[in-house]
Order: sequence, then C-alpha cells, then structure tokens
Amino acid sequence: MNFGLTIPTQATSFLLLYYVEHLKLNPAWAATAMTLFALYNAANNPLIGFLSDRTRSRWGRRIPYVRFGALPSLVLFGLLFSAPFHGTEQPVALLVYFVTLLVLWETAATAVGTGYLSLLPEMFRTYRERTDVAWRMNLVQTLGLLVGLALPPLLAGLIGWSAMAWVFAAVSGAAILAGVGGLFERPGRHERELGFLAALRATFTHRAFLIVVGALTMRFFATGTLSAGMGFYVRHSLGVDSGLVTTLLLAGAFVTAGAALWPWRTFVAPRLGPRGTLMLAFALSAASLLPLALVQSVPGAVATTVLFGVALAGLILMGDVIMADVIDEDELRSGQRREGMYFGMAGFITTLSSALTSLVFGAVTRASGYDPTLAAQPEAVAAGFRFFMTVPPICGALLALGILAFYPLHGERLRAVREALAHVRARADEAG
Repeated sequence: MNFGLTIPTQATSFLLLYYVEHLKLNPAWAATAMTLFALYNAANNPLIGFLSDRTRSRWGRRIPYVRFGALPSLVLFGLLFSAPFHGTEQPVALLVYFVTLLVLWETAATAVGTGYLSLLPEMFRTYRERTDVAWRMNLVQTLGLLVGLALPPLLAGLIGWSAMAWVFAAVSGAAILAGVGGLFERPGRHERELGFLAALRATFTHRAFLIVVGALTMRFFATGTLSAGMGFYVRHSLGVDSGLVTTLLLAGAFVTAGAALWPWRTFVAPRLGPRGTLMLAFALSAASLLPLALVQSVPGAVATTVLFGVALAGLILMGDVIMADVIDEDELRSGQRREGMYFGMAGFITTLSSALTSLVFGAVTRASGYDPTLAAQPEAVAAGFRFFMTVPPICGALLALGILAFYPLHGERLRAVREALAHVRARADEAG
C-alpha cells in the first residue's frame, strides 16, 4: 500500500513542469498558486487528523478514509495531469482548474495518508512488530520514490502527460487494493473527547512529541536541501551538464537506503532503541555529507550519496516508529488513541522544512552571485552550491542530534511506559 500511496505524491513534483513548460501557464501565477497551496497543505493536516480521531463508523476510525478516499484521490491525480485548457488561449481557466484540482487532490490524499499512517501504531503494538513492519513498508516506499521521481518525464515523452498520470493511478490503485483488506483496528477507550483547540493544546504541551517533530523537521530539511540542490551541484560544482547524472546520484541514495533498511532493523534498532538509532543515523548523515565539499568527479559524488543512503535508511526506519512511542505515552495521559492528531501535527510542522530550504537556497544563490540568465556563472557559484549541499544539511543533522539528546522516552522510562500501557490494555480487554 505504501508503494501505491507514494507514487502520486512524488509525481506531483512535476506539476510545474506540466503546467508551466507544457501548458504555458504564467510562471508567476503558478508560483503564487503553489505558495498559497503550501499554506493550505500545512494547515489541513492537523484538521484532518483531528477528524479521523473523532470518526466513528462500522468500519472504524481510520479505515474509512483509506477505503473510500483512495479512489477519489487517484482520479483527481489523473485529472490534475489532464487539463482541458491551454495557457495561451484560456489562461484564467487553466489557473482555476490547476488550483481547484490541486486542492481537491491534496485534501483526499492527506485523508488517505493520515488514515494509513495512523494505523501503524494501532495495528502493531510492540517495538519489534513496529520495526519489522517499518522496514518492509519503507522498502517499497523507496521503490515508489524511484518510480514517482524518475519515470514521469520519460513516460510523458513517450505517451503524454495525461496517459502517464492514468497509468500511475492504475498501478497505485492496484497496490492499495491489494493491501486494504488486511487493515484492522482495535477497540479503543474513549472516556472523553477533546475539542480541536484542547487537542492542539494537549499535543503542543507533549514534550516528547515536540522533540521528535523538531528532529524530523531537520531530517526533511537535510533531505530537501539535497534534492533541491543536486541538479545545481552537478552542473555548477562538478561541471557536468547532465540530468542523467543528477538522477544517478539521487538514485544511489534511495537504492542504498532501501537496501540498508533490513540491516538497520536487524542489527541496530534492537540494541539502540528508537532514540539511539535515530541519533546514530543523524551522526552518520552529517559525516557522510562532508565529502561533497571536496569531491571533483561523478564517481566520488556517487560514493558520497551511497554513504548518505546508508544513514538515510536509519532515519526512514525510525521516523514512524518513534512517533508510535509518543502516541503510546499520550494514551496513558489522555485515555485516548490520537494517532490522527499527532501525525497531522507532525505533517503541519515538518512541511515548514521546505520553506527553510527555500530561504537558505535564496541566501546562498544571492551571496554567490548565481544568475540563471548569465551564459557563464561567477567562480563563486561552484563553491556556493558545495556550501549549500554540505553546511545546511550537516547543521540540520547535528541540530537534530542535539534535540534528541533531550528526548525523554528511552531506557527505563520507555520500558515503564510500555509496561504501564500493557497493564491498562490488559485490564480493558478483561473488562470488555
């Protein structure tokens, strides 16, 4: 299912290429629309999470969002790449179509994604179960990342953008359908219902959550910086004008991350626990990026991204697992399972990492004198992009490492939370 959910999300990163380059939508209009959309995208995450926590149906709380939201989200994805207007003939109609379909698709996709992620800590209750499932689901997610990021331009050139989108929608639908029957929910305790503002307050006063989401934001800042800057780094720092090399470097990181998930789960996670595993992964991330400041060749850069992929696997594996521990502690405090609110708020906060990436990118390009209209860039540009690809993500990884040093749910305290929660659940099962 994670494979099917990942492909459309990644493929929508080519929307600007489709609407601006292919359909000739005014770039300023498109940029403004995407900026406003980013704000909506961040804001609707906690609201949808809150609604899923309060949903009561014969199918459960989370499953209805996945079961009944998947098909509409995939249809809207296909329609996003099937615009009936052209920017030179009907620019306003094209803009309205773009914004409307984007908002509808994102709303449906967020509902499905939130419901899906919220089921992880509910379906699987022990640390061993969660790490075992996490490495498997993130392995196929890595494959989805490769498909969603590497194939759209190639398929669009062969069969067209619209056909590409509908092919992806069909593949994603088949993957989701294959797994939806295996989803289940456990009976929960609902002594009281928190209103939206009370739920926000309870979430933002949870120290463990704030620490985890702060560290995860730094993770997305680091990986977002690498993704955004890789093409510029290849062209201006390595002196290679090739999109294939950029794809090769990114693929090296993702493929390695997928291959390294099992060793992290088998040899590292059982010994170090969630906090220790994440701290080791962030430390390795910072160390692995240092060579990008020095390498002068494509093979050297590939070797570096492969090393980063090893560290990335640890970050990917533990993200949802450590959040499950946070949610477990909250159940002891509130008497409720509030996975939706926690994953929604995490999505809201981590989305801000893209804004931080954009701010740093703007500062570095201005300082180095980068100007896309120039035939030849100033000498400082090569060093500028080396700086962008190393210093910001390394600082982000080290900051996450420092933040996690204050994470309270580890060692004896984490064991105490797990034992207390197991006792509460056992009593509830006996009473039921």
